[in-house]
Amino acid sequence: MLGENHSLNSDFPEYREVISALNKNDAKFAEKAKQYDELDKEIRVLELKDAPIDDETMHQMKHDRAMLKDLLYQRLLEQSK
Repeated sequence: MLGENHSLNSDFPEYREVISALNKNDAKFAEKAKQYDELDKEIRVLELKDAPIDDETMHQMKHDRAMLKDLLYQRLLEQSK
C-alpha cells in the first residue's frame, strides 16, 4: 500500500518497550533505528508524490529499508531472550 507507515513501533507493537529501551541504552541500535525511520519517511513521501524518482532508485531504497529492518528485528529478538 502506498504511503504506508512502516515504523518499528507500527510493525512490531509487541516490542515497543524493547525498542524504547534499546533507543535509550544502545547507541548503535538508536543510530540504525534513526536511519530506518528517516528512510521509511522518505519512501512514504515519494510514494505519495507518485514516486518522482526512477524505479531502480526506489527499489534500492526499499531494499535498504528491508535490510535495516531485518538487522533491527534481529536485535529486538536478541534483547527479548
